[in-house]
Amino acid sequence: MTAPARTISTVLQGCTVLLPVDRRSGELSAALERHGARVRVAPALTIVPHIDDEELIARTRLLVADPPDVVVATTGVGYRGWMETADEAGLHDELSAVLGRARIVARGPKARGAIQQAGFEADWVAESETSAELRDFLVAEGVAGLHVAVQHHGSGADGLDEAFEAAGARVTSLTIYRWGPPPDAEVVAASTRQVARGEIDAVLFTSAPAAREWILAAERADALDAVASRAGDGRVLVAAVGPITAAPLRDAGIEPLVPDRGRLGALVRAVVTHYGGSDAPVIRTTSGELGIRSAGIVLDGAFTPLPRTGVEILRALSRQPGAVVSRSDLGATLSSAEASGHAVEVAVARTREALGGIDLIRTVYKRGYRLDVIDEEDL
Repeated sequence: MTAPARTISTVLQGCTVLLPVDRRSGELSAALERHGARVRVAPALTIVPHIDDEELIARTRLLVADPPDVVVATTGVGYRGWMETADEAGLHDELSAVLGRARIVARGPKARGAIQQAGFEADWVAESETSAELRDFLVAEGVAGLHVAVQHHGSGADGLDEAFEAAGARVTSLTIYRWGPPPDAEVVAASTRQVARGEIDAVLFTSAPAAREWILAAERADALDAVASRAGDGRVLVAAVGPITAAPLRDAGIEPLVPDRGRLGALVRAVVTHYGGSDAPVIRTTSGELGIRSAGIVLDGAFTPLPRTGVEILRALSRQPGAVVSRSDLGATLSSAEASGHAVEVAVARTREALGGIDLIRTVYKRGYRLDVIDEEDL
């Protein structure tokens, strides 16, 4: 039986976080749950390892027989997978001897970490974590006449082989893993619709291929416009582990939160800071500082669960805090079954009941409803 995650804080209480990731989803889930989040996992892709791939083993044997001058590591998971494959094939010692004599360059801190874990040191690391920076660095230094081994990421289409060959290098290309289809495509499609409906507070991406595939799934599910709209006005937080992962999201018109360092821990800290830091999205009401989550509200740090309709009502009233929202406009934000004026009155009454003694919603006679916010002019 798996032990529950140790609670560090309740900053993410009431937040539902979606992880469209396969690799290390358990580690990321546990880190978020320690801050109170509820996590849903919907991998947009799977990683298919090459552990028994004859071509990879054959190319590794070629490198042992014809050692490279330069080894390029593009991903941490790929580099570790290469070492594991070599070990499975009985080539670990020979490959280690070859790598110990080669110059090793890394495309970012994850690849460098894997290199260090294998007992080596990276001679150079791309600060931007991009293949373009790595390519430009080696080409500028000169690779003509050198044997360059390139460990690729899952898609393998990064243009490094062609660039080094054009610069006069002899290249041995190695793809350690490849991206496969999601375990359940309908689960991925459903997750995009959940974000579009406001059932998710944050979506976290850890790889560019997974981000790209999730965006395509949202497009196929007719959910992308709603997702982008919610991300644009802050109703859902979209975060990416680094600039490479962020690129497909930006291409789709979504500007993600990107931490300063491309690590999972930094990604979790960025999300926690977003909801619990000094710049957290809160509304100053007469009852306290209000934060709205998919499962309820946080008022001065205390969480109160609410039904889905109650959350929708408070979100609609919070778009322009203090402004009056008519019954018809409020009804338009709810499901069609609740769109009538009477149904809106009932929904507001039930929301007030669920809030208990928290007085957040004011009725404006013959006009509608508004949040009971603090008037800044009175401060």
